[in-house]
Amino acid sequence: MDRLLLIDDEDDVRYSFKRIFESPHLDLETAASGEEGLEVIQTFQPNLVLMDVRMGGITGLETLRRIRQDDAKLPVIMMTAFGTTQTAIEAMKLGAYDYLLKPFDVPKLKETVAEALKAAREMRQVVACEPLLESEDYDLGIVGRSQPMQEVFKMIGQLAGSDATALITGESGTGKELVARAIYHNSQRNDKTYLPINCAAIPENLLESELFGHEKGAFTGATSQRIGKFEQCDRGTLFLDEIGDMTLATQAKILRVLQNGTIERVGGEQSIKVDVRIIAATNKLLDKAVADREFREDLFYRLNVVQVRLPPLRERREDIPLLVDYFLQTIARAEGRKAKSILEDAQERLVQQAWPGNVRELENVIRRTIVMAKGDAIRIDDLPVEIRSEASPPVGSSRALGQEDLPQVNC
Repeated sequence: MDRLLLIDDEDDVRYSFKRIFESPHLDLETAASGEEGLEVIQTFQPNLVLMDVRMGGITGLETLRRIRQDDAKLPVIMMTAFGTTQTAIEAMKLGAYDYLLKPFDVPKLKETVAEALKAAREMRQVVACEPLLESEDYDLGIVGRSQPMQEVFKMIGQLAGSDATALITGESGTGKELVARAIYHNSQRNDKTYLPINCAAIPENLLESELFGHEKGAFTGATSQRIGKFEQCDRGTLFLDEIGDMTLATQAKILRVLQNGTIERVGGEQSIKVDVRIIAATNKLLDKAVADREFREDLFYRLNVVQVRLPPLRERREDIPLLVDYFLQTIARAEGRKAKSILEDAQERLVQQAWPGNVRELENVIRRTIVMAKGDAIRIDDLPVEIRSEASPPVGSSRALGQEDLPQVNC
């Protein structure tokens, strides 16, 4: 018989779980706090733990840390009604099996529990990651409560606990560099160098020298030795943005780094050992580029160890109000002024847009609107003309949305 432990300080949740998981094949025990849950684990020895993040006494994350000190393989599913980017990342980094948002979709909840119990029965191989020190005021800049973004946060947490090469894919403006920085910030290399380089922004004849460096006299104008990004990043993390725009010749040299951990400066003959974690990103379909012989197949497989797909904004419209509020607050804070609110019809108009430029386009629109808005609240007439003219104004109230209407964004 499987043994399931629920740790939650809400009576209603514990009662509901007893009804949902009532079964002759499942023994369910409950605890009302993290402290009680740790005691029950010692006597009950559950196969799976479901635990709330926010509880009185020690938090769910602290309880998870203590569980991991005694048992690195016990599957733990974290639950919360107050999902934030950093909480999701931290939970997965600590080795949580999954991270669920309240209110629950009961079929999905049952499916997740069944999968976790099966994994516990068969192999018990959910390995914990060591907790890392977090900067309380670090702002990831990644905002979202939608299911696609929750999956992204889980991936960031899992990647942060390993040293694997990562490939971030998504349309322009979806926030690929933010995800790369989040992986780096939460990784074991977070006290070492992080360098981003946009492969599409550097001319082809200069990119190789930028990455690998060059010796004096290697080419016309090389009047001194230059240390490239790989050497600068030794023991750190190098973010190769828009790697799909890299030439085949440079791709071959990147492949060598991934295979052997060595580079050669342009014009040099000495192999130089480097220890660099590579995070790559692209807005291209690399599998198609491989088929078209524009991208090396062997490099694609080396990069695609773990892929993080960032959804376009049109696939997560429920996050737009959160993003709008986040930009209103952060821009105001940066400029030392009071944050503006936004009227419901103006916000709804933003939600309805196609946003081909994704989050970056939305941020630019908010910046322009803040400048043009005359009052403390953004009205639909304050929006750029191309936004106002795309659709008829939706029916709805025009009262201002204040802090009590929008959830807090804690990045």
